[in-house]
Amino acid sequence: MTTVLDPTAGKAAEAIERVDRLDSLEGKVVGLLDISKPRGDKFLDRLEERLGDMGATVKRFAKPTFTKPAPVDLRHEIATSCDAVIEALAD
Repeated sequence: MTTVLDPTAGKAAEAIERVDRLDSLEGKVVGLLDISKPRGDKFLDRLEERLGDMGATVKRFAKPTFTKPAPVDLRHEIATSCDAVIEALAD
């Protein structure tokens, strides 16, 4: 079991089971989360192109600001509509 720490929370660490990796991206929905830092969208544009070449459907999401965690409704939408997610941390 792997322990994942949330750097935004002041609570004690909680054990979270790891999710298995996808065998393939063919036919999967991959969410790309832009955290709204400069040039993150450039990175995600290229990534979207590459993921499409691998057979994935891409959904784009954006946080309102990089200074705060993504809103609960945005996290819920990503979690319920995507098989995987990639977050852009470019600057």
